[in-house]
Amino acid sequence: MFESAEIGHKISKETYKTAVPALRAALLEAQVNLHENKKIPVVVLISGQDGAGKGETINVLYEWMDPRFISTLAFSMPSDEERERPPMWRYWRSLPPKGRVGIFAGSWYSEPIRQRILDEVSLKELDAHADQINRFEAMLVNEGALVLKFWFHLTKEGQIKRLKALEKDPRTAWRVTQWNWDRLKTYDKLQDVAGHVLRLTNTPWAPWVVVEGTDDRYRSLTVGQILLQALQKKLASTDKQESPVAPMVRVNTDGRTVLSELDLGLKLTNKAYEDGLAKWQGRLSELIRDPRFKGRSLLCAFEGADAAGKGGAIRRIGSALDARQYQVIPVAAPTEEERAQPYLWRFWRHVPRKGQVAIFDRTWYGRVLVERVEGYCSENDWLRAYTEINDFEHELAESGVMVVKFWLQISQEEQLKRFKAREQIAFKRFKITEEDWRNRDKWDAYQQAICDMVERTSTGNAPWTLVEANDKNYARVKILQTLCERVEAELDGRAKDGSPAHPKKARKAAKIEKAAQSAESAPTEKPKRKGKAKS
Repeated sequence: MFESAEIGHKISKETYKTAVPALRAALLEAQVNLHENKKIPVVVLISGQDGAGKGETINVLYEWMDPRFISTLAFSMPSDEERERPPMWRYWRSLPPKGRVGIFAGSWYSEPIRQRILDEVSLKELDAHADQINRFEAMLVNEGALVLKFWFHLTKEGQIKRLKALEKDPRTAWRVTQWNWDRLKTYDKLQDVAGHVLRLTNTPWAPWVVVEGTDDRYRSLTVGQILLQALQKKLASTDKQESPVAPMVRVNTDGRTVLSELDLGLKLTNKAYEDGLAKWQGRLSELIRDPRFKGRSLLCAFEGADAAGKGGAIRRIGSALDARQYQVIPVAAPTEEERAQPYLWRFWRHVPRKGQVAIFDRTWYGRVLVERVEGYCSENDWLRAYTEINDFEHELAESGVMVVKFWLQISQEEQLKRFKAREQIAFKRFKITEEDWRNRDKWDAYQQAICDMVERTSTGNAPWTLVEANDKNYARVKILQTLCERVEAELDGRAKDGSPAHPKKARKAAKIEKAAQSAESAPTEKPKRKGKAKS
């Protein structure tokens, strides 16, 4: 992929001076249009060889465009806060909103390439990273983003010459350190790894542009012109770019579904409820205080019919936890800030740190439930959302987040009874709205959407637990018991069926447990020194 960037591209000073004024004016005009219309976000990735001009190019773009509407995100080694969350968390929360340009100096490509160069990951694992990145970028584009990826290339000889020139000039000498010269030793391996990654991620929706970095003027003009053309084309287009999605296919010959087969008559007596509540709240408290949990985190996702009892179940979980250790995230209609981002952005920002618990009251499944049924998004949007949600939950699980999902199901008759009761109780009247009554008219459509959701997103890493919730006592105890059993199995490194869990997770759990046991068995007092005491 690098051949065209090794032929000695060069632009004369006169040509450069002639071209820049018109380019700057057009870029500013496009940027103003972008900001005023707020139609799309622009994501620009600047990657490549050391000394190839990444920093200089970013500075030129700031000079040519309005810096008020550009953000530059520089990523190096992750911070402590970032290491305690999934690797993509720091990139998700840095995405530019609609109407802005985000320039990424270092990106989601940097760490996989670095790990492969140092032999920390296998080629197979690198390919899996590339596949994950392709799906992430496809999601960004489907959500309306313009994604531009630049790789600045230098030959090995060109890189040596470039570093020496920078080192010789007093104005730029500070930019060359021993680290840069040491990195030169890995040039050949970087070429192999980067070439492999660029080939796998050179997609129709987010292609790579390889730019020769030897000549500053050529590099700057090339990037500026490509950015301008892409912006103008995207802003002029009225069509939303979407990946083709197959229509929904269902098999329901006998009329039975996962919801129709639930026994909503299940009940617990008050005595059994009080005993079960005490037992499982106590067990949950112990599990969250287990030393092994410090290396994990827990995310509880609650969905259910209106008035199914989500709030009451969440309060029973919270009663078993230290208030400093958990957060409840209520999800309603997206705010203006949230609408300017991909729909999963507002959920990524609340992913818990290690040792913490996040409880979502309504979740990302709104895309395939209320947004689908009410027509708030297109059919393509909610059809592709199943895959995007599965990817999201897979990333969480792979990084050590336990994802536990509950659907609370009640009958239409029980829902009507609870609606009427809410209208009679002063402190519950706020819970019942005209929208709740209107949603009852779409009961069948919601039931079908729920069945599709369970079928397409109940995975090994994040299975759905369907809760018979006509009886609140039964539902609350089942939720607490399920939560405890799932957390205990995860901490023990076991899958839901009792078999060994994912090998990586099992090794991690064993390592954490061993460290915890060592800490517990360590002496709490300093041993007395032998010998005679000084008088």
